[in-house]
Amino acid sequence: MSGETEIRPFRADIPEEEVVELRRRVTATRWPDRETVTDQSQGAQLAKVQELVRYWGTDYDWRNGEAKLNALPQFMTQIDGLDIYFIHVQSAHEHALPMIMTHGWPGSVFELLKTVGPLTDPTAHGGQAEDAFHLVLPSMPGFGFSGKPASTVWGPERMGRAWDELMRRLGYERYVSQGGDWGGIVAHALAPSFADART
Repeated sequence: MSGETEIRPFRADIPEEEVVELRRRVTATRWPDRETVTDQSQGAQLAKVQELVRYWGTDYDWRNGEAKLNALPQFMTQIDGLDIYFIHVQSAHEHALPMIMTHGWPGSVFELLKTVGPLTDPTAHGGQAEDAFHLVLPSMPGFGFSGKPASTVWGPERMGRAWDELMRRLGYERYVSQGGDWGGIVAHALAPSFADART
């Protein structure tokens, strides 16, 4: 493929100085006063949020997360002028069903990584060969390594059209779609628009 339809290999490689700067900004968080109640009726409790921020600022191992991504086939392609990042894992099972899975908000493809092995290689996880899927895991525009939209036009319907274009670009004319949270809304937006063409 060439031009705008080109599918380019991708590898996560965040410069160390960016990781250090992000940690600096996270640990420099200015905190509000503690809530005036002892329960969650006023929202997230300060102590719990501080513990979460401490974890992200000091304990989270980004290089381990990066290695998890780089253990999988990652790609980038341009759709409607925007770079779309995705993971594409093909099953070794002959009759595997293609499936596009969309993460939630505020989330990322990380929330889907534990599904890759069981869905692409079910026989290694106690399943049957007929349970296998070819997986496509894109990052929604503005998330992860996908490009950031310059306008508000990238709603669920636009993403649904982009996901259909991505699947056709990968050679999948028939496929299923799954999503959680906002990803479920994108999966739902796909269904009425493309059901006739894909069934």
